[in-house]
Amino acid sequence: MHYRPLEGWGRLPEGWSFVEATSVAVDAEDNVWVFNRGEHPVIVFDRDGNVLRSWGEGQIRRAHGINIGPDGSVWLTDDLHHTIRQFTPDGTLLLTIGDPDQASTLHGGKPFNRPTHSAICPKSGDIYISDGYGNSRVHKFDPRGRHLVSWGEPGTDPGCFNIPHNIATDAAGLVYVADRENSRVQIFDGQGRYLDQWKNLHRPCGLFADPRNDVFYVGELPTHLAVNAAVPNIGARVSILSIKGELIARVGGRFAGERPGEFVAPHGVAVDSRGDFYVAEVSYTAVGQHESPPRELRSLQKFTRT
Repeated sequence: MHYRPLEGWGRLPEGWSFVEATSVAVDAEDNVWVFNRGEHPVIVFDRDGNVLRSWGEGQIRRAHGINIGPDGSVWLTDDLHHTIRQFTPDGTLLLTIGDPDQASTLHGGKPFNRPTHSAICPKSGDIYISDGYGNSRVHKFDPRGRHLVSWGEPGTDPGCFNIPHNIATDAAGLVYVADRENSRVQIFDGQGRYLDQWKNLHRPCGLFADPRNDVFYVGELPTHLAVNAAVPNIGARVSILSIKGELIARVGGRFAGERPGEFVAPHGVAVDSRGDFYVAEVSYTAVGQHESPPRELRSLQKFTRT
């Protein structure tokens, strides 16, 4: 597989800003949904990059994860709101899982302390939630939001987590967790039984499972340490893997960068029906806010297959 960046895709109206795009999803019509930390938290584009609509203004504390359910509903994970919320495509709230005003005990295991993402099982409609920044767990809920089971604890052993940052399910209903600071993706069955792990990754942050061909797209963060900042090929890329964890392709530069096709901080990935993929980057948090003066960097790219 080979890809090229489509420069200038997804231009915003004058006066609008992402600040940074945190996550991206694609619906059945190949519309692209961008969750971001600007004034318009949910912005919808058509596949050509034209803005269709926006919503969520005033409703989001801190944008983090977005995904589209099989029925077209939109699931938003707000890590400082400590909730996962289901909306209609026009922004009507359907379901809230979690208490927006009460985080659970830090690493206590109960939902939620800064959850990061959600995934819907294509077979059952059950909801899997990675939790997250202030917890080391995965929680499973039924489609009505009733808790079923949880698993995981802090650590580095199989089945343990060090920032479970993203989550996905495949066509068979297996669960894949981007265990970010353990630099691996772990694989579980629907009851949380550990099956396997993929280790040829660096700080996996974004995660998307394409159910049409069981290909996985993993957005990897670069190093955050000075000691290996000059080491090439450790993150700041998207790795494309088979369902067996075999490397198919990698997209990105040798180091983090702002040129087309390079990445600063890949945070979310989604793929459309044609095999093109979209990457959301938390580039302001990673770099822009630390510069003097602070500046907004590019935080959304589209890649087309060549």
